[in-house]
Amino acid sequence: MVINLYPFEATIAREGVTAAEAIEQIDIGGPSMIRSASKNHASVTVLTDPDQYGPFLDKLKAGSWSLEDRRRCALEAFRRTAAYDTAISGWMERELAPGKSADLPHHLCVNLVQKQGLRYGENPHQPAAFYVEPGRRTEGMAACQQHQGKELSFNNLLDADACARLVWQFPAPACVIVKHNNPCGVGQGPHALEAFVRAQAGDPVSAFGGIVAFNRPVGVEVARVMAQNFWEVILAPAFTGEALEVFAAKKQLRILQTPDHWPQSAEGLDTRSIGGGYLVQRADDAFAPFEEWEVKASGPGPKPRTEDLVLAQRVAKAVKSNAIVLVKDGATVGIGAGQMSRVDSVEIACRKAGSRARGAVLGSDAFFPFADGLELAASHGVTAFVEPGGSLRDNEVIAAAQKLGVWLFFTGMRHFRH
Repeated sequence: MVINLYPFEATIAREGVTAAEAIEQIDIGGPSMIRSASKNHASVTVLTDPDQYGPFLDKLKAGSWSLEDRRRCALEAFRRTAAYDTAISGWMERELAPGKSADLPHHLCVNLVQKQGLRYGENPHQPAAFYVEPGRRTEGMAACQQHQGKELSFNNLLDADACARLVWQFPAPACVIVKHNNPCGVGQGPHALEAFVRAQAGDPVSAFGGIVAFNRPVGVEVARVMAQNFWEVILAPAFTGEALEVFAAKKQLRILQTPDHWPQSAEGLDTRSIGGGYLVQRADDAFAPFEEWEVKASGPGPKPRTEDLVLAQRVAKAVKSNAIVLVKDGATVGIGAGQMSRVDSVEIACRKAGSRARGAVLGSDAFFPFADGLELAASHGVTAFVEPGGSLRDNEVIAAAQKLGVWLFFTGMRHFRH
């Protein structure tokens, strides 16, 4: 038996498709016939994918078609109907509850198809692949066009997504450099070249061999400067022909042209596996507007640049906790990531910044549990601090800021990233 279902996934993937058009493409009899044939696979062969036709005919002609083959076809058939129903239920859920709902579904159905096999995962002994959801608009890494370079690895894909996800949060020209899923340099400027120079200067040692993303087209001037160092992947919404010619000399470099926006996550859900199950949460795509921040302490000098304060907090949101980010003149100058103690993250960020810490602003993904982190940063010359607040010792931290004569802002929104 050969059965092809109505093209529901292809229909809902079209731009501007109406609900009536989608519903018309929900197959009724096809799934029933597939299931009945699959249940009786001891006597019936059911084919649900054109890719099965050739192998089936070859083995049939050779007289080697077996019960094991029919079982495999039945398995693929059940997978097909399960994926088909998941696509329908997912579409209906989006239609009934567009946007972000506070409620998570009682049954979370995931429908994924392998887009690309990978050489291996995070390490050579781990098999891995890149999967996408059929019936959804192609976006993110799946929508990138690779211009040159060898195949992307598991780690490349993970870091490239983190890099692009952050850079597309900035309205101004920006550049983000990521290593091991943490930003190590972020810069803004009047154009892509200035943004890159500022991002690389933030931590040039860590930036070496990193993933670089731009939210503006890359021209030959940027390419010539970047070609002086080693990079794994460069992402941008466009590259000039001259830029691609410069990059072509770097045979191992991957060049990816991105779409003009980047999803924060699939349908706003962040899903991770743990022993015995999965953790699911809404993606952290919120950000407290600067106008809603509370000033808890004022320094003697002028109020810090709003752009630097916001940049510090946006980058802190993208850094593994405990996250401390120092920003000065539109770029990061020191980042402390993934430490068990927040004061250790402060120490790392200040050490990386060196003399640039003087006059910098500090963004923290969560509150300071004690005043020691603030005091340490202030001793290096940091003049302004941004944190969510909420500690039992907030009053001690505020008092320390007032005593030290530094600015302290509370955003009211924590951004842990584990």
